[in-house]
Parts: sequence; C-alpha cells; structure tokens
Amino acid sequence: MIVMKFGGSSVESAAAIERVAAIVRARLDRRPAVVVSAMGKTTNKLLAMASTAAAGRREEALGQLQDLREFHLRESGLLVAEAGRGEVHAALEEHFQELAELVKGLAILGELTPRSIDAISSYGERLSSFIVTHAFRALGIPAVHLDSRKVIITDRRHTQAAPLYAATYARLRETVPPLLRDRVVVMGGFIGATEDGVTSTLGRGGSDFSASLVGAGIGAEEIQIWTDVDGMLTADPTVYPGGFRLKAISFAEASELAYFGAKVLHPSTVLPAMDRKIPVLILNSRRPDVAGTRVVADAVPCRNVVKSISCKRGVTVVNIASTRMLMAYGFLKRIFEVFERYETPVDMLATSEVSVSLTIDHAARLEAICEELRGFSEVAVETGQAIICVVGENIRHTPGVGARVFKALNGVNIRMISQGASRLNLGLVVAEADLGAAVAALHQELFDDPDPEVFEA
Repeated sequence: MIVMKFGGSSVESAAAIERVAAIVRARLDRRPAVVVSAMGKTTNKLLAMASTAAAGRREEALGQLQDLREFHLRESGLLVAEAGRGEVHAALEEHFQELAELVKGLAILGELTPRSIDAISSYGERLSSFIVTHAFRALGIPAVHLDSRKVIITDRRHTQAAPLYAATYARLRETVPPLLRDRVVVMGGFIGATEDGVTSTLGRGGSDFSASLVGAGIGAEEIQIWTDVDGMLTADPTVYPGGFRLKAISFAEASELAYFGAKVLHPSTVLPAMDRKIPVLILNSRRPDVAGTRVVADAVPCRNVVKSISCKRGVTVVNIASTRMLMAYGFLKRIFEVFERYETPVDMLATSEVSVSLTIDHAARLEAICEELRGFSEVAVETGQAIICVVGENIRHTPGVGARVFKALNGVNIRMISQGASRLNLGLVVAEADLGAAVAALHQELFDDPDPEVFEA
C-alpha cells in the first residue's frame, strides 16, 4: 500500500486531474490511497467569500459562491461522461446549496468564528475528492470516495486542529486497507472531525499532514507528495533559480527546512512518517518521470556540509532588553508566557546577559505583545526581515562552517544569528531587501562542488 497526495495545482483543472489519473493508473499494483487538496485556489476563495458574508455583503458573497459553483460544475463536466454527469452534478449542487445556507447565516450573524471557518473551508477538499473519485471511474480506474471526517479524528481547536493519533490510526486501520483490496481510495486532505462529529481542519498546508497520517495509520510502504516542483531544491527557486535537486535527504533535515520556509513540504508532514519510518517522496505531477526527492529516516551521506538553504520572508524581529535580566532567573519564562497568551509562535531565539532577540512571522498580535513586554523591559521591533537557514547533517561535526557563511555574506548586514539545538542548522536574519543577494552568495560558496550522489542539476 502507498499513499499519493496531490496538491491544489495538481488538481486545479480537468486537464490536471487527467494527468493525476494517469499517474495513479501506473501505480495500481501498489494499492494507492489518494489524498487531494482543494482545486487550485478554492480554499482562498472560500475564505474570502466567508469574510465578505460576515461583513454583511450577502449578495456579493453569493456571487463569489456562484463563480465557484460554475468552475466546479464546468471542470467536472469535462471529466465525466454525459451518462453519469447528472448524478455528479446533482451531488455537487447539494454541496453548493449547503454552502449558500452557510453564507446566508454568516451574513445574518455578522461574525466569523473558527468553527464556521472550518465548516466553510472544508468544502474545497470535499468537492475536489468527490470530483476526482468520479473522474477516476470515468477513466477506467476503480475508485471509492472516503469522507476524511470519518477517519481523521481531531481535538476541538478549530482552524488548527491536532489529530487524536490513537483514535485516528484505529479508524484508518479498520477502514482503508479493506477498501484498497480492489479499489483506489480517494480522500480530501486538510479536513477531519472532532470526536462528536464537528468538522475541523488541520491548518493551511494540512493536506500533506493528512497524507502522512493516512500512511502511518495503514502502515504504507511509502508516502508520495505530488506537487508542481521536481522535489526539494538547494534553494528556493523564486529567490535563487540556479539550485540543484536533492535526490535524498533525512527526515531531520527536511523538517528543519520545512519549518524555516521550504514550501514543498508542510512542517508537520514528516512527524507521523518519521515516527513509523515511512519514506516520503516529493514528486512533480507535471513531470512524473523525474525521480524527485526521497525523505528517509537515516542520515544521507554527503561530502557537502550543507544540503539546502531555506528562507522565510515577512519576518519581524523583537528585541527585548532589561538590566533586570542580569544574574536573574525567570525572565525568559515571563517573556514566553506573553507569547503563549497571544498564541504567537517564535521561530528563532538569541540571548545575552541582558537582552533577548527573537523572530516571529505572525505579527497580528504584536502590538498587544509589545505592550505587555514593556511592563518589565524595553522593546524594539524590526519589520521587513527575512530568515536564512543553512541545513545539513554535517554541520554538527564540521569545523569552519560559520567562517564560510560569514565570508560569503561579507557586505550583508546580519541582524541576528542562531544555531538550533539539533546543530543541523545555522540561522541568520537579514533585511528582506538583502535576501536574494545573500542566498546567491551562500549557494555559490556552499555548492561550488555538489556531490553527484546527492544532488542533480
């Protein structure tokens, strides 16, 4: 058994879904379970529609809903033969009728709660998984639709729900393998349900997480993440287009890269797979012949010190200083209690005797956080920053890595430095305006002689 997850760009249209069907057909002997994201930008459109409705603009929201309806009906009509089109369209119309009722309710209430956000945003994957199932059948692939809400059981933290692993794995184990004996199982990613059946979501990017949960739950031999790039690269191609494809990378390295900005893989994805030691493959649905990147449990030998350079834009640095820190204990606790109260995660941290510098990439509650911090310290904020993170297993036991990094960045003002406890990464903060030049300089320094066993142009 394998799990194949296809992202939004891989199922964005009828033509894209036909490509997906060809990829799945070539792997039928491996008994695939297929997890799909919403079609294209559907989730963004659903959330925009919900916000419009909650703002009281009912007719505008219903107009946005009509656009989504026409899109899904048109694309599904191109995939399903005329004889079966009526049944499929009737089922889709039922979904859109439910959505219309939700929109009207939001317009009356004038409030968008986390629970209602989950209810509306779940429809993207519910629609796409239904359409893909019927497209597979029309194209000669035996397929069955499985509502993810029946097998992915979560807590009640809406919009950022955490799976209840024992319950989820038990449901998956008893439900999916019997179906896979003679059919392809198609599920929507990103969505689940609480123990009492209320729709929940795993957060943005959660379709990767869903695939990893399914793989761990059914004991899959492999989890494939199909996207629109050839795999994990040595640098973000939108920042530096001259990078190499990684043939293989360890779970630990992939997790660091994902957390610090690599968008190919959702940071939580690797956790269930890592726990069960299931390899994860990152592949390109538009170029299925490319071998992609294999993410494995053990370290991947490499003569290069660094495997990849990740980066994250839109970062804010918060500098906190107080002479009361000197020879004192409990100061860090007070700082992190503030961030915990406002549910704002910290990415990087650097400390000295009397100051703490940290980075965040969710600044919605920054003003309230700073107001509390100023009750016991001085606070300065720097916006428009970026994190650069060089990642590799060899960093931990190779001398001189820092010297090479700082030599390459000669002339770039480095605002903050941090090395993770895992010693797999060295993190730097620079102004966002310097990001492109900094990544290019680092790549030229660290990948001047790439190991052909690990990297491919």
